Amino acid sequence: MASRSCANFLDLASGNLLDIPHTPRPLPRVMTVPGIISDLDGYGSNDGDSDVCHERKIIVANMLPLHAQRDKVTAKWCFSLDEDALLLHLKDGFSPETEVIYVGSLKVEIDASEQEEVAQKLLEDFNCVPTFLPHDLHKKFYHGFCKQQLWPLFHYMLPMCPDHGDRFDRVLWQAYVSANKIFADKVREVINPDDDYVWVQDYHLMVLPTFLRKRFHRVKLGFFLHSPFPSSEIYRTLPVRDEILRGLLNCDLIGFQTFDYARHFLSCCSRMLGLDYESKRGHIGLDYSGRTVYIKILPVGVHMGRLESVLNLHSTSAKIKEIQKQFEGKKLILGVDDMDIFKGISLKFLAVEQLLQQHPELQGKLVLVQIVNPARSTGKDVQEAKRETYLTAERINETYGSPNYEPVILIDRPVARYEKSAYYAVAECCIVNAVRDGMNLVPYKYIVCRQGTPHMDKETGMNLVSPPTSMLVVSEFIGCSPSLSGAIRVNPWDTDAVAEALNLAITMPNSEKQLRHEKHYRYVSSHDVAYWARSFMHDLDRACKDHYSKRCWGIGLGLGFRVVSLSPSFRKLSIDHIVSTYKRTTRRAIFLDYDGTVVPQSSIIKSPSPEVISVLSTLCSDPKNTVFIVSGRGRSSLSEWLAPCERLGIAAEHGYFMRWNESTKWESCNLAADLDWKKVVEPVMRLYTETTDGSNIEIKESALVWHHQDADPDFGSCQAKELMDHLENVLANEPAVVKRGQHIVEVKPQGVSKGLVAEKVLSTMVNDGKPPDFVMCIGDDRSDEDMFEGIFRTISSPSLSMSPEIFACTVGQKPSKAKYYLDDTTDVVRLLQGLATASNPKPRYIAQIQVSFESSI
Repeated sequence: MASRSCANFLDLASGNLLDIPHTPRPLPRVMTVPGIISDLDGYGSNDGDSDVCHERKIIVANMLPLHAQRDKVTAKWCFSLDEDALLLHLKDGFSPETEVIYVGSLKVEIDASEQEEVAQKLLEDFNCVPTFLPHDLHKKFYHGFCKQQLWPLFHYMLPMCPDHGDRFDRVLWQAYVSANKIFADKVREVINPDDDYVWVQDYHLMVLPTFLRKRFHRVKLGFFLHSPFPSSEIYRTLPVRDEILRGLLNCDLIGFQTFDYARHFLSCCSRMLGLDYESKRGHIGLDYSGRTVYIKILPVGVHMGRLESVLNLHSTSAKIKEIQKQFEGKKLILGVDDMDIFKGISLKFLAVEQLLQQHPELQGKLVLVQIVNPARSTGKDVQEAKRETYLTAERINETYGSPNYEPVILIDRPVARYEKSAYYAVAECCIVNAVRDGMNLVPYKYIVCRQGTPHMDKETGMNLVSPPTSMLVVSEFIGCSPSLSGAIRVNPWDTDAVAEALNLAITMPNSEKQLRHEKHYRYVSSHDVAYWARSFMHDLDRACKDHYSKRCWGIGLGLGFRVVSLSPSFRKLSIDHIVSTYKRTTRRAIFLDYDGTVVPQSSIIKSPSPEVISVLSTLCSDPKNTVFIVSGRGRSSLSEWLAPCERLGIAAEHGYFMRWNESTKWESCNLAADLDWKKVVEPVMRLYTETTDGSNIEIKESALVWHHQDADPDFGSCQAKELMDHLENVLANEPAVVKRGQHIVEVKPQGVSKGLVAEKVLSTMVNDGKPPDFVMCIGDDRSDEDMFEGIFRTISSPSLSMSPEIFACTVGQKPSKAKYYLDDTTDVVRLLQGLATASNPKPRYIAQIQVSFESSI
């Protein structure tokens, strides 16, 4: 049965979930030159030809970088570019020939009768494609799911009670999915999937990649999260956690502001989806169904040219002089924040109150100017934060103020760009005290404005006598904190520490302030928004370079959809194809792994089912077959479980023990007679078992295995790496090797592998004058790759006059040395039944079972 979220997705696809109007007239898909639209219509195919003559980037965000207002005379809509928008600034990171198309919503609601005209105008004049979300849908999507559920959760706020955030609401989630689908449909109207790059911005659109990847398997798709990403302990409380993770994993590159946010995301993927990651030549990569999803860590920068142009304005210089005169003889500290519960404005005020109390000499000389930007969302939490902010400011001013002096000046009105820049330029110190924030750019803007420009310095007289200085007090919990190594970092909840940091900032010698400022300015000026955009697109291009060298196909329903991307020669093993070959051959070698191949890896019962025993017995009884179970398990359990299969060969403990059938004796590997190293290894493993809850040791005759499948995923993996290093050091001169497997660390004799088993069996058949003409090998883990390799190595030897038919097959769609795959153990048993039927056309054991033959993919 499909999950509820899958059902929602399918409802969306059929249009039954919400009554969303279609675009009045679909826009042409291919744009050849800016402003000139070709006549090609429709969505095209995954591999369609392109008429685009230069590179295009499609930037998808919740809001378009536009201002909109009605003309009072004509009543027509008038649009202009929002010069402060990050989406507009990032174009500086692209080449001048690059065409940038924006997809997003407008900040105003457009009547349905005007939407077609407005859409055409925006495309022609601004290269913008508006989404026109219906009012009710937009309210549930943005003000509902985004702002009342995702935003608090990503900032570590859980709805523990009705007064502390809104509980999960599936109706709002459906609206979120619906809105994401509309955004995806708009992208489909303008994309050329073979050539265009799509860059999705922020948490509003985290399932959009699934819709795009489902339609265009090889789309070049990047995503950047501007907000924090919470730890797995917080994120796992979200009921739709898997759907959102899989949505992001349908991208080729996912960007985060800090390593902490990326680490939290990777931990969620590991704990909730069982995905492993590794560093590949300096880049972090997640293997997801054969695709490598890359992780990028790079904070956003500011637009240097935009800030400097504002500093050069006459109005800015005039405001600077006004502020200097107003606060002459006083130490000015500046705060610029949105009215938000996470910005810590009231905590900042408490720290200033503490500072004035502890240092009475600063009373009358210290001023905090707090500029409050309008709130981005509404709700009782915002109103409560605003009320607390005002009450705290009033109390401080009443206690420490005078008729001509207010220690806290609250500016709660729209502040022009030039006025903010003037405050930045004059302030001796800037404090950002957020309790949790993404990439707060206020410190960067402050540093650039304190640096000034030659024109501003000449107009105002600043920085003419002495070099520029700046001081920053920043919260540990904001995205830019790691990149500002010269700032004083604080815990915003510790008001005593924040007060002391402010005192240190305003009393620090100018020489040290100057050094800190120079260090910050070098970083901010070199890591601007253009650098950020250019670096991200460079990595996205690298992440997509293998798109057309692999076969791709989609699997999964609803929001669980993903694309499998594997080698062109890697395909599903068709039962009718292998049965046909099986019937034509007379000297067959069959190698089967045990766990994860004939018995499910997740099964609690590890003994084989009666069905497996029957099919193995039938295959063994065919005199044309040599059948072996090759496993890492011990010989006692394997011989007990497989006792009914008298003619079955068994290789236990990766081939250390081996017998050809039940009537022959066990042979042990001559390569490893010395097992004294086990006395060294076992105490080390016991030490790690005691310190790692959920781990255990498996003692075999020839090997020792440390299992951590039931331990905490992160801690278990960390301990496994430490154990490997420890064991490799103590076994440096011993005849043993340390191997890392899926949730295991195994120590076994040198030279013992499943590959040697395959080589020995095949060589024996050749030496007996019965060279194989059919070889089948099926396995599911890393140790089975040795078996595939051993088969290919033996078959290529000159002793074989004729190469046999080889069917090397892995279980699960994943990168492998095998050329074929089967989906799971059910597929394996079904295939074995097909071969058994060919050996014995009327077998009694499957009288009631109908064998189906699948076509090749």
